[in-house]
Amino acid sequence: MEFNYKFKGDTSVGGNAHATNMSFAPDVLRDPTYFSGYLNKHIPFREAISALHDIVVSDFRFKPKDKSDYKAWAQQQEDIWLAEYIRSSADVELKLRSIRDELEVIRKQKDEISGPFYKARKKYFDYLYSANRDAWIVLDPVITVHPDELFFECFSQDESSYGKLGCNYNVFNKLSEFKCGTTNIDYSSDLYQEFQKIREYKETHFAIDPSGFEVQTTREESYKEVKIDVPASWVRGFLQVSSAMTLPAAKFELHPMDVYNICFMLRRHKEKEGPRSIRWILKPGEPVKLIFEPWNFEVKCPRSIYTGNVAREIRIWGRRRLLLLERLIPIAQSFHVVLLGSGLPSFYIADLGDMNFTLGLSGWTANDWSRLGNFDLLAPRQQTDSMTMQKVYSGLREKWVEKPETLATRLQLDQSVVLGALAAFTQTGRVIYDINQSAYRIRELSREALPMEELRFANPREDAATRFVLTKNIVNRSATVTPEGMTKLNGTVRDKDHSFQAELIIDKDERALKGKCTCNFYQQNKMMQGPCEHMLALRIAQREMK
Repeated sequence: MEFNYKFKGDTSVGGNAHATNMSFAPDVLRDPTYFSGYLNKHIPFREAISALHDIVVSDFRFKPKDKSDYKAWAQQQEDIWLAEYIRSSADVELKLRSIRDELEVIRKQKDEISGPFYKARKKYFDYLYSANRDAWIVLDPVITVHPDELFFECFSQDESSYGKLGCNYNVFNKLSEFKCGTTNIDYSSDLYQEFQKIREYKETHFAIDPSGFEVQTTREESYKEVKIDVPASWVRGFLQVSSAMTLPAAKFELHPMDVYNICFMLRRHKEKEGPRSIRWILKPGEPVKLIFEPWNFEVKCPRSIYTGNVAREIRIWGRRRLLLLERLIPIAQSFHVVLLGSGLPSFYIADLGDMNFTLGLSGWTANDWSRLGNFDLLAPRQQTDSMTMQKVYSGLREKWVEKPETLATRLQLDQSVVLGALAAFTQTGRVIYDINQSAYRIRELSREALPMEELRFANPREDAATRFVLTKNIVNRSATVTPEGMTKLNGTVRDKDHSFQAELIIDKDERALKGKCTCNFYQQNKMMQGPCEHMLALRIAQREMK
């Protein structure tokens, strides 16, 4: 997906033995966003921003071994093996020996001719990786200035891990004037190396300046940041993360030492076969317990007591991504864990005092946020008119961050209406849900309106569900209210020559909690990839009735 950016000046770093100046060049085509202050929490900020960098460059996808050399050798040997297998006389043996000698001479000649080329190619790629790593890795963080905090957001290279670092203004001192807003910045390996130089005894100035700047660098090599076009999957991932954060989940606290034990187990043992999962055993009033498969090693967390009311067992995959939390352990006060369910996303919020760090993981590494986890289909879908939506957005923009219940009271609107409007803005990239404060924040992902026909409504299941409703292929539909106040939808959906029995339960906030269907999609995936088209059809039909 192509976006136009314009940077006046370069992101620059200047420093000496006593001070470091860091200035970021934001996109000047967007609304002015600026900030200036001196770091007050040097080491915690350095470790947290470095952990964010670890997410940006991480890629936990399976990488098969390169067997091209072996296959080339085996192909050369194939004729020899065949001759050895069928040899039956001394004449064949003599001919075979002669052919071997000829092949050996040919191989040596080939190595002499092509050897320098392969060595030069390897040397070039080694140089490119060390001198211009940006040519290998796409880095695309977003920075937002709010009245209460400054926060960074990013995705991993495999787009299965989301990171957010929030810093309240106690992290800084000597604050100058700032302007709230969101902008895109460049974050390269060079800038990462500059962050590693932050020390308590060195004064570090941190600035975002939309007008451009020029900083003289003392004893440092200057460099220029280059912006790379943002892929559509990156945008889609941002929308899915915010939608997933609003879903019901199991929540509990982990002590930093318990997180250390988890990382220690992952470092010590390397699985060679599946299942590669962690089973969280959650029992009310008891320490949290984890079972690492396939060895069934058990790790108890005596410092972390589960305070929930219902016993649960939740299984997660892609566990090696938890190592991204390692650098935060020495500076963290606690970790708040949010598990949506087995095979579903999980969130880990590190309490760093005046900072908070959120790590969001998709259901498993190969299931990145942008493709298979359609959590916007589970989010509230209360139908709201344009005037009300604009009122909600304007009301939130007055304070930039606010809890939905407080916003509903202030605007004198029903909370379900406010949640539906906020969910719609979340799914269009204009609002983000802050899972740390259980509040919504203004965050314009792009200055132009996102092409929602490509992002939100491109899902084939939602298209099919809309078609079922328009063609009136839903029969025996019913809606009942449970004793807990939830809405239970039932009905039969006719899909070509088949009929499917679907059921969907929606809570008071218009969120799809659970459901079931007789279709093949549900039988294979349950709710791990969102509701099927038949459940969505029931929901759309119910909305149309309202």
